[in-house]
Parts: sequence; C-alpha cells; structure tokens
Amino acid sequence: MVHVEFTIEPVGEGAPGAHVLAAVEAARAIADDVEIGPFGSSCTTEATRAGELVQAVVDSAIVNGATHVSLHVERSR
Repeated sequence: MVHVEFTIEPVGEGAPGAHVLAAVEAARAIADDVEIGPFGSSCTTEATRAGELVQAVVDSAIVNGATHVSLHVERSR
C-alpha cells in the first residue's frame, strides 16, 4: 500500500475551492479513504495505482485553477 498526502494551493479560508474539490474527487475515484484536512488531504491506495492517483490529483488540481501542488508519497509497511 502507498500513502499519498497532497496540499493544493491557493488555500482559501472557509470552504475549499474547485481546484481542491476536483483533486479530492479524482483521488476518491482511485482510493476510498480520502481524508480532507485543514492543510492538506491524504489517502491510501495499492502500490500499482500510486502513479495513477498522483497524476489524477495533479491534473485535476491544475486544470481547475491550482497554482501549486505539494505531494508526499510513502510506501506503507
């Protein structure tokens, strides 16, 4: 399993923007356990789908107005 954390900017106060929501929905299509936090989101997926997940998050965020996407990817033991 692979744990992926992502932060999408710009960060707005209150509700997340379309760029964040699109990326979260893209992640949910690949990983069931997407958690949305105040400074970022995270999820876990199969190792064979990690690249697909990262690409979906980045593509969705950028297409919907993100200016910056930070990622942390860690293989679970």
